[in-house]
Amino acid sequence: MDSGKLIAPLRDSYPDINDEDAYAIQAINTDRRIATGRRVVGRKIGLTSVAVQRQLGVDQPDFGALFDDMSFGDAEPIPLSILHQPKVEAEIGFVLGSDLDMERPTHQEVLQAVDYVIPALEIVGSRIADWNIKFVDTVADNASCGVYVLGSTPVSLRGLDLGLAGMCLSRRGEPVSTGAGAACLGNPLNAVVWLARTMSRLGNPLRAGELILSGALGPMAPVKPGDVFECHINGLGSVRTQFESDNQDTGAAA
Repeated sequence: MDSGKLIAPLRDSYPDINDEDAYAIQAINTDRRIATGRRVVGRKIGLTSVAVQRQLGVDQPDFGALFDDMSFGDAEPIPLSILHQPKVEAEIGFVLGSDLDMERPTHQEVLQAVDYVIPALEIVGSRIADWNIKFVDTVADNASCGVYVLGSTPVSLRGLDLGLAGMCLSRRGEPVSTGAGAACLGNPLNAVVWLARTMSRLGNPLRAGELILSGALGPMAPVKPGDVFECHINGLGSVRTQFESDNQDTGAAA
């Protein structure tokens, strides 16, 4: 949707819509973006919190596509004009060094495939008015993905316990969200394994060079014009982002 206008929940207009329909809508929109010259550079995992799954009435995460023009650098300003009701989540980025094209990837194979991890911020957004979403709404909306920011120092997984990795997200020095890797399906690696198995089953396996965003390590924080956020994850380092207060459009994707 390019108009920037928010819409009512899809389930209101299409009461019989199901999970398969929602992923079909996501796939159609993905193909449209690719046709305009955008590239898929990875995947994001959503709904990795058991509490949020219960809230939306599901028992598994969801996924969406990451496009090349969603990427922002550490501390690079992000224009609000490209976002929809934005909120910030602190996550771990996994960059793959090899394909995961086996039928049912194991935890060991996923560990071997990861080249490095990096602290990340996902700026989620919803085209559904007032974030009035259920599972089908967020799936059809590319898992509510907006843009993402990566830190600048890759870290090897060797010796890291991601489940115990503590996270603190601050707005201008004031903590607004805290958590740990254990909040993400018990361990962020579990989320990546789920995604690898899901994508393999769907015939679109994860490939070397792709970025995987793990899902949130703590609660989301709403964004206001001019906000500056910094996230620190123990063992991985920090990542920062700031939001412009004007409406200048840089042409990035939402």
